[in-house]
Amino acid sequence: MKAATIKKIDYFIGVPLCFIFSIFNSIKSSNVSSKPKKVLFIKLIEQGASVLAYSALKESIDRYGKENVYFLVFQENRFILDLLDLLEPSNIIEIRNNDGLTFIKDSFKAILKLRKERIDASIDMEFFSRASNLFSYLIGAKHRVGLFRFKGEQPYRGNLVNYRVIYNPYLHVSKHYLLLLKALEGESSKGPALKVNHQDLIIEHPILQIDKRESDAFRKKFNVDIGEKIIVLNPNASDMLPLRKWESEKFGKLAEVIQNYYPEYKIVFTGLIQEKDAIDQLIHQLNLASVFNFAGKTSLKELMILYGLSDLVVSNDSGPAHFASLFNTNVLVLFGPETPQLFAPLSKNITVIYKNLACSPCVNVYNHRFSSCTNNLCIKSITVEEVFDKAKEILNERS
Repeated sequence: MKAATIKKIDYFIGVPLCFIFSIFNSIKSSNVSSKPKKVLFIKLIEQGASVLAYSALKESIDRYGKENVYFLVFQENRFILDLLDLLEPSNIIEIRNNDGLTFIKDSFKAILKLRKERIDASIDMEFFSRASNLFSYLIGAKHRVGLFRFKGEQPYRGNLVNYRVIYNPYLHVSKHYLLLLKALEGESSKGPALKVNHQDLIIEHPILQIDKRESDAFRKKFNVDIGEKIIVLNPNASDMLPLRKWESEKFGKLAEVIQNYYPEYKIVFTGLIQEKDAIDQLIHQLNLASVFNFAGKTSLKELMILYGLSDLVVSNDSGPAHFASLFNTNVLVLFGPETPQLFAPLSKNITVIYKNLACSPCVNVYNHRFSSCTNNLCIKSITVEEVFDKAKEILNERS
């Protein structure tokens, strides 16, 4: 389903359902005195978020045991959880969202499975989504952690969570996810949780190693020599937030400038299969010998290997920037309608370009991350020259 469709379903169906179940919840008394034993994380959309949730997932495993930690996710976003290799594969519950009927069918199956597993604690990692809030309630978890709007004007989603965390727009998302988990340490309350110093929240970031056999197979398949220098350009930003996209023409110009200055580097464009033809046309116009189009040609696993073998990845603010941060690879991320203060990848090898316009970030919790902006100067005003200058600094330091 398209992002706009998901938003409409979440609003027009989610709001009345949250209201109805909130009435039931206020009538039904629930005893939450016992400590939770099985914990479910709910994060349906955005693969990059799973990378930022690493510390929360790791601590939950330390606290409850690997066999007692579950994750509910859209099918297309499962891969990154498998790559992190923290959870039992059977504990990752998928929901397909190809169309409305499939979504409803898989949702019922997921709810029945999780009720059968007797999940007693759920952690809603979405920002005021009604669907995730309803899942948290319908699986029968007595301990329900999530954002609550209190006296704020955030989107309505009822009165279903009993461990209520206030939204703090000044905390990085990785700390926010860890706070949601730590809220289970306290008691259920109608007031905001959790009264802790956020500077004491220790965030870890994993660095993954590439399997040699897999990298050898990748090199053979894509004709990449050992020791070959690679720069990856990712013009994709997903359909969820197209405002984040730096113009493809600028990525093309960047490839040309890099190739002229660093002829020893192989430049690789990545993207979705539907972007292949547009990138082919862009590369044809460039007429450069060492620029290649991998869009739609790699599996997700092969894409990760490519990131791990690369010297530099230049990406819009999107999932691939977080994926590349999992390796000892330098990543240059272009931010616009969202802020790196909240969503920047956590690797030490991250460099950010952000113009700090007064209207940015316009994509936020308060508008369900759907901005009304039609002229995203926050990303358009980033020039090829300044991106190249940053790339040159990174490559010179790396060499």
